[in-house]
Amino acid sequence: MQGYINTGTNKTPTIKFDPHVGILEIGGRSIPEDPIEFYRPLIDTLTTYAISLPPKFLVTIQLEYFNTSSSRCIYSIFKKLETMRKVGSAVEVNWIFEEGDDEMLEVGEDFGAILDIPFNMLPLGR
Repeated sequence: MQGYINTGTNKTPTIKFDPHVGILEIGGRSIPEDPIEFYRPLIDTLTTYAISLPPKFLVTIQLEYFNTSSSRCIYSIFKKLETMRKVGSAVEVNWIFEEGDDEMLEVGEDFGAILDIPFNMLPLGR
């Protein structure tokens, strides 16, 4: 299976998905014009990848900002990962936020509270 890579811009995050290692990294800013279209290739790739049920999958999220529309897409990604976890894959999320960025910490905690996926809240020093 092929991975997925998207080089970030000032409006879109960098995305690195490596199915052979079992990692997904999303970082930067997420305010694309059309978040559904932007995230669709990643969501489609994850849907295909989930069929193979990887034994372990690590997700690292390090977003400095994202809008409400992006939040919905990120939630859709987490729901796919939650399904993988429910059927036996060891899925884990590292939510990295700038130390002192209480808003981004709270968003990560909110996702962790509503999803059945282990979330590690990791502050990044300034």
